[in-house]
Amino acid sequence: MTATAWTLFALAGCAALGNWWGAARGEREFVYVCKPATLALLVATAVVLHPAHSGVRAWFVAGLVLSLAGDVFLMLPGNQFVAGLASFLLAHVAYVVGFALEQHDPAWLVLVGLAAVIVSVALVGRRIVGQVRGGDDPSLVRPVVAYLVVISAMVVTSWGTAIAFAVVGATLFYVSDATLAWNRFVRPIRYGDLYVMVTYHLGQAGLVLALAANLPGVR
Repeated sequence: MTATAWTLFALAGCAALGNWWGAARGEREFVYVCKPATLALLVATAVVLHPAHSGVRAWFVAGLVLSLAGDVFLMLPGNQFVAGLASFLLAHVAYVVGFALEQHDPAWLVLVGLAAVIVSVALVGRRIVGQVRGGDDPSLVRPVVAYLVVISAMVVTSWGTAIAFAVVGATLFYVSDATLAWNRFVRPIRYGDLYVMVTYHLGQAGLVLALAANLPGVR
C-alpha cells in the first residue's frame, strides 16, 4: 500500500479504538462519531488502492459504503434494524461478487469454507432463527434467514480467494454478526456491544487488507 493508504488505514484504526472505548464505557457520543468515521476511512483506504483487478476494488468499495449505511441505520433512534440488516445484506452481496472475481482455488478451499459455515449454522444460526420465530416479532424470520444465507455465502467465497486476510476478515465479520444476533435475540452477552464492534472492525480491516493483497506484484 502507498503512504496515503497506510495513513488512512491507521486513522481508521484510531477511530475504531475510539468506538471500542465508547462501547465499553457506554459513551454514546464516541460511538456516534467514531463508528461511522471508521468505515468512512476504510472506504477512503480502499479507494486509493489500485489492485490488479479494478473490478474487485469497485465491489469492495460498494461493500464498505453499504456497511457504513448499515452502521448509520443501526445508530439512528427508533427501530431501524431492518434497514440496517438490508444494508449489510447488500454489502455482503457486493463482497461475494468481489470474492468471485478473485477466485483461485475453489475446488477444495470453498468446500472447507462451506463445512465451517454448515457447522456454525447448525450450532448458532439455528438457535438464533428459532428465537426470532418465537420472539416478539416473528416477521423478522425471513429477513434474518435471508441475511444468514448471504453472509454465509460471503464467508464461503472468501475461502476460494486463497487470501488469508479475506478468510480471516470474512470470518470475523461472521462472528461479529452472530454475536450481535445472539445478544439481541437469544440472551444478552456481557460486553456484547464491545465484542461486536471489535470483531466487526477487525473483519472489515481484514477485507481491506485482502484488497491490498490483490495489488500487482503482491501475490
